Amino acid sequence: MELGPGLRRIGNDIVAAYRIVTDGGVTVIDAGLSGQWPELISELEAAGKTLADVRGVVLTHGDSDHLGFAERLRRDHGVPVFVHEADAARARGEMKSSPSWGKIKIGALARFLWYAGRKGGLRTTYLTEVSTIRDGDVLDLPGAPRIIGLPGHSPGSVAIHSAAVDAVFVGDALTTRHVLTGADGPQPAPFTDDPELAAASLARLADLGVTWVLPGHGTPWNAGTQEVVRRVAAFRA
Repeated sequence: MELGPGLRRIGNDIVAAYRIVTDGGVTVIDAGLSGQWPELISELEAAGKTLADVRGVVLTHGDSDHLGFAERLRRDHGVPVFVHEADAARARGEMKSSPSWGKIKIGALARFLWYAGRKGGLRTTYLTEVSTIRDGDVLDLPGAPRIIGLPGHSPGSVAIHSAAVDAVFVGDALTTRHVLTGADGPQPAPFTDDPELAAASLARLADLGVTWVLPGHGTPWNAGTQEVVRRVAAFRA
């Protein structure tokens, strides 16, 4: 799905991953679920690219529903995978968290589990090697992705800003569709380790001045960062 010039999404509002496409190659942002691999191939073809054009995968954090096909790209195609140093062990499956689930609606949870199960989400392939990144890093990858630390959802949760595509990729720093309740609109994401820290971290996005705010779960947001941060704060109030 093309969102704008050089900006594409795979998956849907339940689980999504993204690509930055330039003449110099492709940067994959998050790797969704392993069963979304055919969609990755199709989206590359639609953009006139192949797996040989993928220069790197940048993860917003190390949770299993963002790791998806990352190890396959690394192992079989030599694509480096970048994750914040505080989430490196998480991405390698060496540690896990047990955050509160919060409110649940059975229908929404069932849809999430059905989709995740159908797309390989119950069989996580953790990374065996990662390249670590830090807040403020600008990676030598297509779209010149810049790392913005947003700890809270996980210790190494980050946003990835690319001025080239007028977008910031936020992973689970916020959501526009709650996978456990089905509620739409900007709001705190579930499964967050430290909700208070996550809420405070979002302030770093407010003055970023980009159009697209792209979460791992939910509808792509194209009304800017100030408004999305305001709405998440209002949702919490």
